[in-house]
Amino acid sequence: MTNEKREFFISKQVMRSGTSIGANVRESIYAQSRADFISKMSIALKESSETEYWLELLFESGVIDENSFKSIYNDNSRISATLINIIKRTKESVS
Repeated sequence: MTNEKREFFISKQVMRSGTSIGANVRESIYAQSRADFISKMSIALKESSETEYWLELLFESGVIDENSFKSIYNDNSRISATLINIIKRTKESVS
């Protein structure tokens, strides 16, 4: 795979998984139940984890520099932490 094609492929994956986070959070607004809400937020968390993976590949392959990587990675980490907190609190409110 050429560098250009690899960069395009990985960047496209970041775009897909990154935008899926927001789409699942938006979908959770109209969840049919708490369980459905938790499911949607859990899917968003999984997409955040996948985004982290693709960002690591972009950095390790030299496509993005360290400053860009750290900035985007830290933003994604805060999103993951927020989702974990939402899921945890929602589960606790059910018990």
